[in-house]
Amino acid sequence: MAAAGSGATSGHENWSSRSAFILAAVGSAVGLGNMWRFPAEAGENGGGAFVLFYIFCVLLIGLPVLLSEVLIGRHGQASAPDSVRKVAEDSNASKSWSLIGSLGVFAAFLILSFYCVVGGWVVYYIGVFLGDLFQTGLTGGAFEGRAAEDIESLLPGLFGNGSLMVGLNLAFLAATIFFVARGVSSGIEWVAVYLMPMFFLLFLGITIYGAFTGNFGEAVGYLFTFDFSKLTGEVMLAAVGQAFFSLSLGVAGMITYGSYASRNTNLGETSGIIAGADTAVALLAGLAIFPIVFAAGLSASAGPGLMFQSLPIAFQAMPFGSLIGLAFFIMVFFAALTSSVSLLEAPTAFVKDRFGMSRAMATLLVGAGAAVLGVLSSLSFNDMADFRPLGFIPLFAEANFFDALDGVTAKLFMPIGAIMTCIFVGWVADAKLIDDENGLDGVLHQTWRALVRYVCPIILAVILFFGIFG
Repeated sequence: MAAAGSGATSGHENWSSRSAFILAAVGSAVGLGNMWRFPAEAGENGGGAFVLFYIFCVLLIGLPVLLSEVLIGRHGQASAPDSVRKVAEDSNASKSWSLIGSLGVFAAFLILSFYCVVGGWVVYYIGVFLGDLFQTGLTGGAFEGRAAEDIESLLPGLFGNGSLMVGLNLAFLAATIFFVARGVSSGIEWVAVYLMPMFFLLFLGITIYGAFTGNFGEAVGYLFTFDFSKLTGEVMLAAVGQAFFSLSLGVAGMITYGSYASRNTNLGETSGIIAGADTAVALLAGLAIFPIVFAAGLSASAGPGLMFQSLPIAFQAMPFGSLIGLAFFIMVFFAALTSSVSLLEAPTAFVKDRFGMSRAMATLLVGAGAAVLGVLSSLSFNDMADFRPLGFIPLFAEANFFDALDGVTAKLFMPIGAIMTCIFVGWVADAKLIDDENGLDGVLHQTWRALVRYVCPIILAVILFFGIFG
């Protein structure tokens, strides 16, 4: 192991196997961005044209940046800032490049605080469907005898209850803290190895259910009919952003997870599997949700309300509606938890390595900070709805606390961190070091290097520009 400050620390943990690494990384990438944001974005941006460009962007941007992050982590074998510092030192470059990792760790911490708020919404709907299952029975539709407006009002009703919002957020955060505090093999890996297969099993079952009981043909046509007249600049920008955010890039999570990978793991091949699985889940989310929504005669363009408002209404008209609704939100909970674990692990690893703390103490310290911000985010829907923390900045003048955290991380920290990563890996880091880590050769290697050096920074800069000025 290297000496303290050079990147690696003694006693650094590792994944037990390559498959554990893949499951954990897929779990990090597969989350609410796939289950909630992708169907909403596809619905708001014309379906097939958005989907096609999204897949293109995963290959063009997502995969190259993903590989860049995991190779930094694997070489550094430490927290994200120390891993970047190790690569910089071994490349005779400035240690100041560790700012990339520090920015990602801070972004992960901020995202964790409001991500757990949305995780709390998922917990709430699990409770709603569980209670409805006991009331309406196994075979009938959900919410028997209730008006659609009543079902749709469940989410606004939750938003108006500050104490419930805070409680659900803290419950979801507590579950995240529990698994991260247990360590890589006993906690994070356990979540990945057991919850991800359960997630995929439930996901497949619900997709099959939608195919047989919903309007599957219309959903397939909507998602995979490529009307290029709908491929506007706004749609393309949305697709680029979704591809980037879906893979959890720019938040130090993949650098941190890469640091636990063994030397015999082919990172190029593994990154391809992770990106492919993440994209497949996003597409399947559309095939699971839209058949049910279309069968109920509801709009695909409901935006963020698609999963939490339109889908519960759609389950009312479906056989086994309460049971399927319960299974659906349990599935979403699994996906959200594997991602929140990744978001907590990045700052926890940093605090543990930098200050020499035990894992349990570092996890509790970071978790406590996230809890404070999470409470403020929860109250921004009710008691603190008029509070504008960044009102002095025109870009965020109308944003409440929740939206301000979301906006700062999504529009600024994540794209800036990814641009810096591309510049560092493509132009600053020693070429031989990078070649030895990336697991690519021949045309694939040359293509990846060209994308990281030229294409990814330019496109990410466009995202950054329109995020600020668009």
